[in-house]
Amino acid sequence: MVHRIRMLLEMIRFSHTLFALPFALLSAALAWKGKNEFSWIELSGIVACMVFARSAAMAFNRLTDRGIDAANPRTAQRHLPVGQLSTANVALFAMICGAGFVASTFIFLLRDNAWPALLAVPVLGFIFIYSYTKRFTVLSHFWLGVSLMLAPVAAWIAIRGLNGLATPLVLGSAVLFWVAGFDILYACQDIDFDRLAGLFSIPSRIGVQGSLWVALLCHLVMLGLLVCLWAVSPHLGWIYLVGVGCVAVLLAYEHWLVRPDDLTRVNQAFFHVNGIISVGLLLVVLLQLAVNP
Repeated sequence: MVHRIRMLLEMIRFSHTLFALPFALLSAALAWKGKNEFSWIELSGIVACMVFARSAAMAFNRLTDRGIDAANPRTAQRHLPVGQLSTANVALFAMICGAGFVASTFIFLLRDNAWPALLAVPVLGFIFIYSYTKRFTVLSHFWLGVSLMLAPVAAWIAIRGLNGLATPLVLGSAVLFWVAGFDILYACQDIDFDRLAGLFSIPSRIGVQGSLWVALLCHLVMLGLLVCLWAVSPHLGWIYLVGVGCVAVLLAYEHWLVRPDDLTRVNQAFFHVNGIISVGLLLVVLLQLAVNP
């Protein structure tokens, strides 16, 4: 049982929850600052929802893509294609995590906020649909971006309801373009397979060189939106802007790593650099809020 659980966590790359969770916590920190009130109940609810939602979405994605993964040399050694995990086990895991996500939203009823519970099923459904988008649209990268955009928006709604949504929408939009940009970079690895299998992705349609430019544009938009966040949030100052400058440097490094004639460092750019960006920006905002009580 322990071995199976470990393989399930490996399958969904549980450690990569770091991509979305810091932005949810960043949004929550700004929401608490605006209310001048912190709640451990809300924090526990946000973390539980994030972990369950991402785990359910990743397990569902592995289920829907198991045939594609088996045919793709890059992914043929994943747990489902090689038989390390059964379809039944992964389906059960996805259902448990989905139910856990919905149940976690009821935590916020203790704070007289019914919005998370009302929106839980539509949000989960939207995230699940992403797994099918590569079959019919090149905009699948942006669907993934919107799915992760929901993290900061949902965290804000869990704390403040529908009040003051400008801040989380700007932050969420930055997450959207950040995710879409690095997902386009990541998809460059599968350009030949996607064309052969008839799958939709920006690299399979416009090539690696053009995709790198689209990814760069996405990340420039992200930086612009992070500056807009400073403008719309009264709690962010020069420390935050320094942090945004550091994000710009890291994104420049990410794009330097990935070149049209050398995609060997895509994983380094995808996992390492983006993990630093998400966690680092959260720490910068927490420092900013601590300096400006």
